[in-house]
Amino acid sequence: MRLYALLGCLFLSASSLSGLEVPSAEWQIATAVLAAPEGERAESTVLGYAEDGSLVTLREGSGALICLADDPSREGFSVASYYRDLEPYMAKGRELKGQGLGFKEVFDAREIAVKSGELPMPDRSILYVMTGEVDEESGAVENRYLRYVIYIPYATEESTGIPLSPIGPGAPWIMNPGTHRAHIMINPPK
Repeated sequence: MRLYALLGCLFLSASSLSGLEVPSAEWQIATAVLAAPEGERAESTVLGYAEDGSLVTLREGSGALICLADDPSREGFSVASYYRDLEPYMAKGRELKGQGLGFKEVFDAREIAVKSGELPMPDRSILYVMTGEVDEESGAVENRYLRYVIYIPYATEESTGIPLSPIGPGAPWIMNPGTHRAHIMINPPK
């Protein structure tokens, strides 16, 4: 209960600039790390948003994961945590989206950059994505849903035996097979 009260205070102390409500750094850190495994949270680096909406490092960590706070300019609540060696790939995506490029353009640009060796892509890495609903009064994140993305660049159904669609609720499947962005999706039942 005290955690919810603390989250509420931190959430309500949000900054407002140009109509953008940016929650406090403390609230962003507390909620961003929810996407990481519990044992990794304290050591994770946390990226979040400054009062002007720009992405900044809120906390340097020594662990293997980087946590990304909820983007206050987007609808809904979504935080992520990913293996630190994915940061160049993630940063490139943010850069290209910031230039106004759409999904396909970003995908194609990163595919070219990874194939050329310009953009490093780990052989295996993980991304955790958590969505939920924020209780406006307490600041607590409720109805949490965590899904898993395991990057395995250029993998296919043939090279892994993993199907291209889930065979049942929560079953793994490969998305974007044969590309730099090939990954195993695991969407647990809600």
